[in-house]
Amino acid sequence: MSGFWQGKSVLVTGHTGFKGAWLALMLARQGARLRGLALPAETQSLFAAANLQKLIPGDICDLRDRSALIDNYAAYCPDVVFHLAAQPLVRQSYLDPVETWDSNLTGTLNLLELLRVMNRRRRDGAAMTVVVATTDKVYAPVSGSHAFTEDDQLGGHDPYSASKAATELLVASHRASFLERENIRIVTARAGNVIGGGDWADDRIVPDIVRAIAAGQPLHLRFPQSVRPWQHVLDPLAGYMQLAETLAQVEDSSVPDALNFGPDAQAEKSVAELVKAAGSAYPGADLDVICDGPEAAHPVETGRLCLSSTLAQQRLGWQPRWAFEDSVAETMHWYAAVQGGADPREVSEEQIARFEAAA
Repeated sequence: MSGFWQGKSVLVTGHTGFKGAWLALMLARQGARLRGLALPAETQSLFAAANLQKLIPGDICDLRDRSALIDNYAAYCPDVVFHLAAQPLVRQSYLDPVETWDSNLTGTLNLLELLRVMNRRRRDGAAMTVVVATTDKVYAPVSGSHAFTEDDQLGGHDPYSASKAATELLVASHRASFLERENIRIVTARAGNVIGGGDWADDRIVPDIVRAIAAGQPLHLRFPQSVRPWQHVLDPLAGYMQLAETLAQVEDSSVPDALNFGPDAQAEKSVAELVKAAGSAYPGADLDVICDGPEAAHPVETGRLCLSSTLAQQRLGWQPRWAFEDSVAETMHWYAAVQGGADPREVSEEQIARFEAAA
């Protein structure tokens, strides 16, 4: 590692969530001084299970509450900000589209305005570096096996995807209108479908697999042939960190405003293939799979979703470190170890150490 993060003041929004907790662990290992901003952690979350509240102190604050943001954070001047807070579930966005749009778009707008207030209090003259995490689903759907590049049209049919595409436009607008001249350097990061230990969200395939194994019940699949760019959560998070570090150290415009972080093409597997690999990787698993097909009231999902990470490879030298088989094996090892009584934080830090050694 370069030593860049040692002593850096870093704000992570959504630190109580799945990706936020993993990012906090990674940053802490590099010596960053952390602070979080998020909603309360769910009882079963990685953040709660690993007792990360001492690692990344923070306020329980809703990004939709602009006055609370100003009251709690106006005097804080971070060097780097990672914005991960969001309503991250496609199916939930159908159930509550207003919450999804409000959280993902209005919450981001409030944060960007807060960053302007924070930055005016800086005394060292250094630029504030900001990475806003969106998703691979910001692209307008196309037929076939097209691998999306950063220049493809933004879009999204479901409220989650559309709200994240709108977030991309919001960031671009604020960059051009305010942030560039206020010494705030901001980019967006678009990651593929992540898997990893500590994810217990509803309607996500890996948590559903683990719950089915634990309960001895069949796993029900809606779209077994849907293909996704599966990757371990540590791979895109390492990309976010590398992106922030490069952005902070390069004064010219060579860093793109948006970058994809996806796996190699070999990791683009169907849901059925992921389920088979996960069942094989979980010790003693006896997983019965039932293919129900889509629910009548639920819109059909994109059949194939692929990302091109060529730009991140060219501009950052970023490469995914774990192949599909490694990502699945590490993920299922985490769940099996923790459900067998191992300490979640110890298991997580051991995996991060193996990931770092793979560089």
